[in-house]
Amino acid sequence: MILTMKTLNDTCLSMLDLVAVREGGSVAEALAISLRTARHVEQLGFTRYWLAEHHNMPGIASSATAVLVGYIAGGTSSIRVGSGGVMLPNHAPLVVAEAFGTLSELYPGRIDLGLGRAPGTDRLTMRALRRDRVETEEDFPREVAELQRLLGEPQPDQQVIAMPGAGTRVPIWLLGSSLFSAQLAAERGLPYAFASHFAPRLLNQALDLYRSRFRPSAVLAKPYVMIGVPLVAAPTDEEAQFLASSVFQRVLGILHGDRRCLPPPVEGFMAGLHPQERAGIADFLGAAVIGGPDTVRAGLEALSRATQADEMIVVCDIFDPDLRLRSLDIAAAACGIQRT
Repeated sequence: MILTMKTLNDTCLSMLDLVAVREGGSVAEALAISLRTARHVEQLGFTRYWLAEHHNMPGIASSATAVLVGYIAGGTSSIRVGSGGVMLPNHAPLVVAEAFGTLSELYPGRIDLGLGRAPGTDRLTMRALRRDRVETEEDFPREVAELQRLLGEPQPDQQVIAMPGAGTRVPIWLLGSSLFSAQLAAERGLPYAFASHFAPRLLNQALDLYRSRFRPSAVLAKPYVMIGVPLVAAPTDEEAQFLASSVFQRVLGILHGDRRCLPPPVEGFMAGLHPQERAGIADFLGAAVIGGPDTVRAGLEALSRATQADEMIVVCDIFDPDLRLRSLDIAAAACGIQRT
């Protein structure tokens, strides 16, 4: 497939929020920060604001994803809001269709349904979510197809109708960090989002597979790619590296199986780590863009050239909420998006 070469200014900018609970803060505060952030990026001209499903993680408050989508959509006016994503194996497709169908009726033309096939949690919690159900590799494609049917126009012989949901045609995206969802999105002619914000290793291979095998569909005539980008921007490279130490600490905790709330930044954090720990953080954040305005623009431009992504969805976890908004201002300026 021949790509029309895109520049950074051709790339849409969006945000993925894990609704981080900060050390010393509360879930209620984290939710309020998310709404404030969504309103801010809406004014900046971001395309969409997505929320990610996770469970049994003390520092992440986005487990009830559909509820949060409604909260953010209700507190904004024009930005698209959705899931990045709903972990489909944790839910019956009918329940997802009715939840997002309801959201679509409340906020028409603004709701996205991003779907993942990972549990978004540990094995014990996965069993609590799924009860006795055992997921197989064949289940996800079948359930995606079921969701497409439930959100489409009802057929004459269709006995189970999503109400609300039927006829809403909520846009479905497939999300992934491996090649499985890339191939499925290509076969179904669906937009594809790669989780390079935490697993960038297969990014280029997955995008190549998706584009080369893409089949046009009723919802999408040509491939559409979104990539996840960890972002920490500040007036200087030095300050950005300092602020990013909150993310470095959290990633190190994930690598050690110790998930905690988002900690405040620590001066010289990386210098005190074992080389293997630094390498693990660097691998996890291989697609990260961290720095001052010039560094951020150069980093985003490099990702744009390398991936030819249609859209970048940034994950911006900074301990100070005001500095988080400033970071997003810098990213918006780097991409040349227009305020609404």
